[in-house]
Amino acid sequence: MDKILGILENHGPLTGKALIEKTRIDGFRLWKICYSNRSIIKKVIGTRYLRLDKQVDGYARLSPSIIREFYGYTIIGTEKYLKEIDKMGELLHQEVIEISRKKFKLAQEVVKKICESQDDPHIIKKHACFIIAGDAAYEMSHLEPRPESSTGELVKGSDLDIVVVTQGLPASISKRLDLSIYNQKNLLLKNPSYKEEIDYIIKDISKVERQLDFDNFESMVASKILYEGKFLYGDMGIFNKIKEMLFNKGIPVKLKVLEEKALMNRNNAISQLLKSQGTPSNQEDMKLFYTKEEKEEFF
Repeated sequence: MDKILGILENHGPLTGKALIEKTRIDGFRLWKICYSNRSIIKKVIGTRYLRLDKQVDGYARLSPSIIREFYGYTIIGTEKYLKEIDKMGELLHQEVIEISRKKFKLAQEVVKKICESQDDPHIIKKHACFIIAGDAAYEMSHLEPRPESSTGELVKGSDLDIVVVTQGLPASISKRLDLSIYNQKNLLLKNPSYKEEIDYIIKDISKVERQLDFDNFESMVASKILYEGKFLYGDMGIFNKIKEMLFNKGIPVKLKVLEEKALMNRNNAISQLLKSQGTPSNQEDMKLFYTKEEKEEFF
C-alpha cells in the first residue's frame, strides 16, 4: 500500500496501465487495493455499454470489463492531485474519442474503396447499407495491442465491427462483395501500417427481420449490434428501415432490461471481489472482471 501511495504522490495521477507497470503488481490485486482504499482517487471516463457473453450467466455484462476499464479508462491519484486527475481524465477521454473517430473514418474509407472497385458500385450503394458497431460506435475504441482470434497476430486495439445489410442485392454481387471485404480484411491485418481487424458479416434484411425475434443468443447479439450501430455507407433508407424494425419489435426495451441486469451483475461482482481473500473462488465474478480473451492479455 505504501509503495502505491508513494508512486502516486511522487509521479502524480496515472492510468491503471501505467500504475501496473510502475508497481509490477498483478492487475487484480492492484485493482482491489485501489478500490479498497479511500485515500486513492479513481476517475473513470467514457461509456459503459451492454455486451452479450455466453460465458456469463444470463449473457449480460458491461463493456469495458472491470479490468479493461481499470487498465485503460481510469485515472488514479491522490487528493493532492484532484485538479490534475480531472484534467488528465478529460485529456484521456478526448484521446479515446479521437481514436474512435479515426477508426470510424478508416472503416468508412475502406468500405467506400471496396464498393467503388466493384463492377456495379451504384447497385451496391442502392441495395446495401454498411453499419459500424462496437467500441467505435460508442466512442470507446482503444489501441492496446491484442491477438487476433484466428491468426494470433497482434492488432491495434478495438476491431472494426461492420454489418452489411442488403435488400434486393443480387446474390452474385453479394458474393463478390463478400470476397472483396475478406481480401481487404487480410490486407489490413497484415499491413504493418494498419494492423487493424475487420470483423464483418453480410446478410439480407429478411434475415434481420427473423433475428429480431430475439429468441436465442445469436439473434440477441445480432439485434444488439444493429441497435447500437451507426450508419457508415450505402443506402440510408435501409438503415432507417432497420431502426424502425428494431423499435417495432421492442428491441430497445429488451436491451434496456439486459443493460440494467448487466449493471447489477457488475456491482455485485465488484462487491464480492473486494470482499474476497486471495484468489476469488467465485468464477462467475471473475468472468465479469475480464473476458476469456482478456485473461490471456492481462494475466
